[in-house]
Amino acid sequence: MSIEPLLPENPALLTEPGGLTAAQVAERIADGRGNEVPVRSSRSLAAILRANVLTWFNGLIGALFAIMLVVAPIQDALFGFVIVFNAAIGIVQEWRAKRTLDSLAIVGEARPRVRRDGAEIQVAASELVQDDLVLLAAGDKIPVDGIVLEAEALEVDESLLTGEADPVTKRPGDAERDTSQLHSANQLHGANQLHGANQLLSGSFVVAGSGTMLATRVGPDAHAAKLAAEAQQFTLVRSQLRDGINRILRYLTYLLIPAAALQVVVQAGVAGGFSRDGISRTVAGIVPMVPEGLVLLTSVAFAVGVVRLGRRQCLVQELPAIEGLARVDVVCLDKTGTLTEGGMRLAEVKVLDSGASEPDVRRVLGALGAAEERPNATMAAVIEACPDPGGWRPQAVAAFSSARKWSGVAFADGRGTWLFGAPDVLGPGTGAAAEAERLGASGLRVLMLAAYPGPLPADGSADLDRAEVRPVALVTLAQRIRDDAAPTLEYFARQSVALKVISGDNAVSVGAVAGALGLPGAEHPVDARDLPDDPEALAAAVEANSVFGRVTPRQKQRMVAALQSRGHTVAMTGDGVNDVLALKSADIGVAMGSGSGAARAVAQIVLLDERFATLPSVVAEGRRVVGNIERVSNLFLVKSFESFLMVVLVGVARLPYPFLPRHTTLISTLTIGTPAFFLALAPNLSRARSGFVARVLRFAIPAGLIAGAASFISYYLARLEPGARLAVEQTSAMVTLFVVGIWVLALVARPLAWWKTALIGVMAGGFVLVALLPVGRRVFDLHFGGWQQTLTALAVAGCAAVALEVVWRLDARRIARMPAPGSGD
Repeated sequence: MSIEPLLPENPALLTEPGGLTAAQVAERIADGRGNEVPVRSSRSLAAILRANVLTWFNGLIGALFAIMLVVAPIQDALFGFVIVFNAAIGIVQEWRAKRTLDSLAIVGEARPRVRRDGAEIQVAASELVQDDLVLLAAGDKIPVDGIVLEAEALEVDESLLTGEADPVTKRPGDAERDTSQLHSANQLHGANQLHGANQLLSGSFVVAGSGTMLATRVGPDAHAAKLAAEAQQFTLVRSQLRDGINRILRYLTYLLIPAAALQVVVQAGVAGGFSRDGISRTVAGIVPMVPEGLVLLTSVAFAVGVVRLGRRQCLVQELPAIEGLARVDVVCLDKTGTLTEGGMRLAEVKVLDSGASEPDVRRVLGALGAAEERPNATMAAVIEACPDPGGWRPQAVAAFSSARKWSGVAFADGRGTWLFGAPDVLGPGTGAAAEAERLGASGLRVLMLAAYPGPLPADGSADLDRAEVRPVALVTLAQRIRDDAAPTLEYFARQSVALKVISGDNAVSVGAVAGALGLPGAEHPVDARDLPDDPEALAAAVEANSVFGRVTPRQKQRMVAALQSRGHTVAMTGDGVNDVLALKSADIGVAMGSGSGAARAVAQIVLLDERFATLPSVVAEGRRVVGNIERVSNLFLVKSFESFLMVVLVGVARLPYPFLPRHTTLISTLTIGTPAFFLALAPNLSRARSGFVARVLRFAIPAGLIAGAASFISYYLARLEPGARLAVEQTSAMVTLFVVGIWVLALVARPLAWWKTALIGVMAGGFVLVALLPVGRRVFDLHFGGWQQTLTALAVAGCAAVALEVVWRLDARRIARMPAPGSGD
C-alpha cells in the first residue's frame, strides 16, 4: 500500500481558522466525504447459520430423523437430537465472539474536538468530514489522516502504525514541500521515514503537546481503515482436527453409499418390505456409520475450552484457534505492547561531577519535571522516579524542542540553571558524550543533566555557550518490560517453540529488551532493512535469527510467510495497525485487548487483560482439546466401522438387520457418548502431533472390524438355536456388542485413573440396570433367551476382547517408536 499525499481538496482551507460551516459539513456528508467506516469483524449471522446448519452431515441425519419420527416410536429417533445440539453450540459460540468483537471498533470510539463555524465542539469520530479542523491534545487518538496546521511541542506515538516506540515530533510545514517529501517516501516501508513530515495518520495518538490538524483522508480512505479493509476478510483458522474429521467423514461417505444401498435392498426383501419394522432396521444400520457424536463432542470440547480461557480474560474468536496455538512451533512477538509496556522507566543515574551525589541529582531532576507544563514521555519517566522536591521556583523555562534536543529551567534562590537533553548536543566531544554513546549502544536511551551559568531566556532561543556547559550526570532510560514476559518466554523455550521478536523499533533497542529477557540470539539483532528480498534467502535469514528491528508491516507479513514456507506453524502476536497484515497471514493471530481495533478484528485470539502470560494457558487448553478429541475419536470410529461390517455381513447373508435404532442409541450412549464427554474434558498435557487421521484409523479400523465380526457371530449362533426368534437373536448380538464396546472404552481410557475406572463401572451398571428392570426391557425391546445363549454371547465378546488387546498393544509399540514431537515428527 502506498502513502498518498495528504493535501486538502481546497488549499484555501489551510488559512481558514474558523473551520467548516454547517453548510460545508452537510455538503461533504452528502458527497460521501464523511468518516463512516463499515465495521466487519467476522462472518455475518446468516453466514454463521449457513455454516452450522446446512451441512452434509446435518442433511443426512436430519432426513433419517424425520423418517423415524413418522414410522417409529420416539425412542428410535433419539439420534436426531444430536444435530440440534451440535448446530446450536457452534452458532451460539461464534455469535458471542462476533458480538464481542463488533463492539471493538476499528478506529475507536473517541469523540474528537473540532472547530466549526468559529467554535469548538465535540463530535463522534463517525461525524468527522473531510477538511475538518481537528483539535489535538495529549492523550487524544488521531481519528483520521491529516496535516498539522498548528503545533505546540506536539509529539505523536506512531507505534501502532510503525512499531517504533519513540514519539515523533510533528510541526506545521509548507504544503508543497511536504507533498514532495511524501512522494519521495511513497512506499509503505517508508512509514518509518515520514517522521519529519507534517502528516498525521489515523491509528496514532498524541503523547505530548497540542495542535490543530486538517482532516484530509476520512472514512475508508484513511490509513488505518485501508489496512483494516485489506485484512478484514473473514477466514477460518486451519484446524487439523476439523480437517481430519472432515476427511474421515468423506471416507465414511464412500463406504456409506454402497453399504446403505445394500441395506435398503436387503432389508426391503427380508424384513417385510418397506414396513415400519423394515424401515427402522434399515435406518438402524445406516445411522451408526456416521459418527454424529464426534462432531458434537468436538464442538463441546472447543466451547468448554473457550469458556475456560474466557475466565482468564482471553477471547477466542473461532473455536479451533486454541487447537492451532497448541500446534505452533514458532511464535513471532511484536516487542511494543507484547514484551514491553507503554512509556519508559528510569534505569540508572550515573553521577559525573565529583561535587554532586545521586540524591542531589534526583532532586534537580524532580524540580525539572515539576516545571514542565506538558511533560513528554521521557520526562514522565523522570517524574515517576524523581518526585518534586518542593521549594524550587522556576524563573525561566525552555521547553524541550526536537530542534534543540534539550530543555532547561533557571531556578530562583541561587539554585542555578539546569539543562537536560541529548549528550552529543550538550557536551559534544567530552568524555561524558563518549560514555553516553557507549551506553546507548546497548539499547538504552541516554540523556545528560548539565549545569549552566549563563542566562536562559524563557523561549530558549538563545544559543548556549557549549564551553560553559558542565555535565553533572547521565540519566539512562529503558523501556518497561512486562513482568510476565520472562517466564512466558521460558515456558515456550521448554516446549521447543522458537521465538522471533519482530519490531519496527531500532534493532539494537529490540535486542536489548530481548537480551534482558534471556532470549537466545538476542545478542545478534538484525536490521530488517538489510534482509534479502529473495524468498528463499529471506526464509533462511528469518529461521536463523531471533531478533529483528526496523521491520515494516509488509516485511512482517513476508517474514511470517517465509517461516510458513519452511513448514513451520506460526503464531503472531501484536497490538498495532502495523501488525494487522502479519496477524492475518499467521496460522494463529494473537492481539492485545487495548491495541488497535484492526488488530483485534483479524486476530483469532484476543488477550483482553493484556497479559502475555495467558498464552501458556491457551497452549495447555489446546493440548487438552487435541489430545482428548483424538482419544475419543477412536470410540466413535470403532462404531462406524463395526456398523459398516455388520451391514455388509447381514446383507451378504440376506438376514434381517439385528438392531433397531433404540438398540444402537443405548449402546452408543453407554459405551461412547457419555464416557466420551467426560474423557474429552479431562486433563491432558500431551503435545499435539500431526498425523491425526492415520493414527486414529490404525486402531479404529481393525477394532471396528473385530467388534462387527463378533456381533455378527453372536447373532448367527443365536439363529442356530432351536426355536430362535429375531427378538432373542438381536438381544444376543446386543450383549456381545455392548461388552466389546466397554472393552474398547477401557482401552481408550488408559492409563486408568480412579475416576475412569468408576466411569466404566457406572456405564456397565447402566446396561445391567436396563436389562434387569421390566420397563428397561420393554422400552429397549430386550428379550433374553436361555442362559446358554447369553453365555455364548459373552464368550464371543471375550474372544473379541483378546483380539482388541493385541491390536492395542501393537499400536502402542508403534507409537513408542515414533520420534518425540519437535524432533522431526
